[in-house]
Amino acid sequence: MQVFPYRVRSIWKEWDLRAFILTSLCLQIVLIFSGSLRKCNKSRCISLILWSAYLLADWVATFALGILSNNQGSPSGPHIENNNLLVFWAPFLLLHLGGPDTITAFSLEDNELWMRHLLGLMFQVGVAIYVFIGSLPQTRLKAPAALMFLAGILKYGERSWALMCASMDNLRNSMVTPPDPGPNYAMFMEEYASMSAAGLQAEIEVEKEPETQPRARSLDTDAKEISTKEILSNAHRFFHTFKRLIVDLILTFHDRNESRSFFLQLRDPLQAFKVIEIELSFIYEVLYTKSTVIHTVVGPFLRGITFFSILSALLLFLFTKKHGYTDIDIAITYILLGGALVLESYAVGLLVFSEWAFLKLKDLKQYRLSNMIFASISFFRPTNRPRWSDAMAQHNLISFCLEDQPSTIKSVMDFLSVKEAWDRFHHTTYCHVDEDLKIFIFKEIKEKSSSAEDSKGYKRFSTCRGEWALQKKGYQDKLGWSVEVEFDESILLWHIATDLCSYSDGTSQPENKCSDQNISKAEAISDYMLYLLVVRPFMLTAGIGQIRYGDTCAEAKKFFQRGEGMPNKEEACKMLRFVETKVPPIQVKGDRSKSVLFDACMLANALLELKVEKRWKIMSAVWVEMLCYAASHCRGYYHAKQLSAGGELLTLVWFVMAHLGIGEQYRIEEGHARAKLIVEI
Repeated sequence: MQVFPYRVRSIWKEWDLRAFILTSLCLQIVLIFSGSLRKCNKSRCISLILWSAYLLADWVATFALGILSNNQGSPSGPHIENNNLLVFWAPFLLLHLGGPDTITAFSLEDNELWMRHLLGLMFQVGVAIYVFIGSLPQTRLKAPAALMFLAGILKYGERSWALMCASMDNLRNSMVTPPDPGPNYAMFMEEYASMSAAGLQAEIEVEKEPETQPRARSLDTDAKEISTKEILSNAHRFFHTFKRLIVDLILTFHDRNESRSFFLQLRDPLQAFKVIEIELSFIYEVLYTKSTVIHTVVGPFLRGITFFSILSALLLFLFTKKHGYTDIDIAITYILLGGALVLESYAVGLLVFSEWAFLKLKDLKQYRLSNMIFASISFFRPTNRPRWSDAMAQHNLISFCLEDQPSTIKSVMDFLSVKEAWDRFHHTTYCHVDEDLKIFIFKEIKEKSSSAEDSKGYKRFSTCRGEWALQKKGYQDKLGWSVEVEFDESILLWHIATDLCSYSDGTSQPENKCSDQNISKAEAISDYMLYLLVVRPFMLTAGIGQIRYGDTCAEAKKFFQRGEGMPNKEEACKMLRFVETKVPPIQVKGDRSKSVLFDACMLANALLELKVEKRWKIMSAVWVEMLCYAASHCRGYYHAKQLSAGGELLTLVWFVMAHLGIGEQYRIEEGHARAKLIVEI
């Protein structure tokens, strides 16, 4: 029994190949023009479209090659000429499988599968050649097909090369310095022992490795800001140093001194963030695009070969006799050639008018040409446009507990094990990271960096998660217990306490969370940290945060349901505020439940005893310190992973800390010691 009528099957058999190859071209257009949108956008819709196009692009092209292979040798008589034209489409599918320059990997995991992709390259090229050989010797399209095969194989090879270079192992190997045995200790001690045995009085004098002068020129301290070109140049220079953080490599005190001297001279904290945004943009391009291929010495040559191959193939086909070919297939062939030429022209434009090209020409001292390229870049992409989403996610515990009411739909979702995913999606909002918040974060980190007296101080500050802020304000004895517990517990304690204090003061304004007031800053960071705990737990230190969050939500829901009907948020906060908490909850409840709901009420009551202005200064400082702690203890791999999803504020904070010398990545503090033997005669 046939599922589909004969007419439908005959139409499909006639048009399947044409439909798939045109779909493949459309998917390439979607990818090349929107592949870089996810770098600056957290939209789930854009992410879904790109994910679908990325997967379908390979599947559709592979399926179309299979159709061509299956049809090989079946036509006969008058159809054989037209079949030779259809076979000419095989190298276009290789071109499509090579993908656009703007996206090679959708996620970091794709880079790790580069060997599978290389195997696919060899197999698909073999199939395409097999299909084309079947049309020999009668085909009139040998020359244009050879040119398209050249372009297709090069593009496919570029993608495999880019995936290989961006895989974590290869990326790390490309940055690892040669093994360093250090000064010859055995020979030195042998000389020392021989002199001592000879009765000579020998003393060891040690000189430390001299500190190098920063390569960056000193900034004009009277200038309010540096030029955009200087920002771009310094971002590119620091990118080559600090990209090592992504693969968990170490830095030296020379790197810290050079970076720190530059960032401490910046009078505008927003320019510091702009430098870091551009750095992360370069890292994104290395990990997720063909930058590691096209921005090399051979890159422009490869792009030139593919462009002129496609152009020559188009011209040759234009003057080829087309008798025996159907009009519709001729039109599709022109669409494929024209589409390939347009896409390749766009790729050439991206290569020429790129920041990489500007920086390369500047290094070659081709200032006139580099200035022209920079002017073009500034026109199409203004410098004030953010290089990331410039947004921070928000998740609020009390709001979630009040809104998460039982229903039939939620019971079904719970049965299907999708409710947790739905809760993360539905109860997460996004807030713009405004300039005041960036300035506040930078000043707090800068103050820590300036307070560090030695290398131990830099490392110590990266381990603080509220202690330094409380100690500086003089409240370590009173509030220190709340930051000495596990980190996920501290986040929940301070998150709930922030909400209670905010509504107690009557100043909570959710729609203006990122204003220039300490209250709004504390609220914004508080909800962001809870979002990381609930939705991005892999970016925080290991713990039982998910269990603790679940138990706290369960207790909160049970508490709010005591009265008639569910209260609004302000009433819920008042209910929690007036709970008697003289006896610690653990003494009454035990420790089976990991809820911290009423421990947070104790913290809120302690904070409410302070004056309003003092209270919010302390809370905002503690939240920034927690943010810094989370940033410095998240693995570089997960920071890099989020670059393809609009980026995270946590990653920018991590780089600010690293540039100001704070963190445990600086493992070389003194360098080689230069020991001398001083002999007294």
